[in-house]
Amino acid sequence: MHAVAHDLVGEFSFKKNERIRSQRDFLAVKKEGKRISTRNFILLVKPNGLHHNRLGIIASRKIGNAVRRNRIKRCVREFFRLNKAKFAPPPKDILIIAKKGANRLDTSSITKELLPILTKPDLCRT
Repeated sequence: MHAVAHDLVGEFSFKKNERIRSQRDFLAVKKEGKRISTRNFILLVKPNGLHHNRLGIIASRKIGNAVRRNRIKRCVREFFRLNKAKFAPPPKDILIIAKKGANRLDTSSITKELLPILTKPDLCRT
């Protein structure tokens, strides 16, 4: 039983290697990624050649003060953590840029908006 619980914890965690951390990687996704716009977000998606998806989040000052920016980033990370296993292959770098109205969303609203896009099988095709 303990091993099963440990496997589930691993599946729903958000590890460092699942984050886009370097400026070089952020810029590569911004330059080469497929751009998809929704009501509250801009998604930039690019296959990454790794065995897992990675997430980067941009919440500029247009979103609001630091508290609001951090809250939307927490909600987007939670969305990614809970749903990453459902994303369509191949593994990709996903850069999510929050638009002005995004700061009023909760995790379930974010899921309703982004999950249908990220589960499309032909997402990375141009």
